[in-house]
Amino acid sequence: MFSSEGLRLADKRSLPCPNRNVWLAARDDLYEEIMHKAWNPSLQAFGQSYEETDALDSSVLIMPLVFFMTPSDPRFVNTLRQILKTPERGGLTSNNLVYRYDVNKSDDGVGGEEGTFCLCTLWCVEALTRAGEFDRPLLQRAVAMFEDFLQYSNHVGLCTEEISEAGEGLGNAVQGFTHVTLISAAYNLSRTLAAQK
Repeated sequence: MFSSEGLRLADKRSLPCPNRNVWLAARDDLYEEIMHKAWNPSLQAFGQSYEETDALDSSVLIMPLVFFMTPSDPRFVNTLRQILKTPERGGLTSNNLVYRYDVNKSDDGVGGEEGTFCLCTLWCVEALTRAGEFDRPLLQRAVAMFEDFLQYSNHVGLCTEEISEAGEGLGNAVQGFTHVTLISAAYNLSRTLAAQK
């Protein structure tokens, strides 16, 4: 990812990149490794890690956001659809809010329960938006998820880090990452909807 982003930055800003070929090779090797080791063919989804391909992780939602793969790639769309399932059906989405991962399948060393993550929910909105450019029902799901998410902000529109099953804010409040991602999701959703008209 870093080699890819470094290459993009060098290209966009006309910066010198004396090791361009090394970076390209590293990027391509990493891409192939992830495609081979992180993909779970029986689940038809990318797993949390090379060792835990049977566990979903919402961090894979940023794959099209950082141009790792296209949002219409069947492997990404299948992963997205798996994440959109409820936890009872093996997914990470409850009430249109997204968990980071299934704490029953992954030991993060912290223990205990956690709520859905606002950042992950907004990554999902963005992923749905981008995939929705090619699949209208996914775009409609992005709109519904975004509108539902906005109901969880407080009276001045601020968001917490997590949301409990009861709909209460948990964790850090106010969470800066959430708000930056909220702006990005709103912008991209608005832009995509305008282009669809």
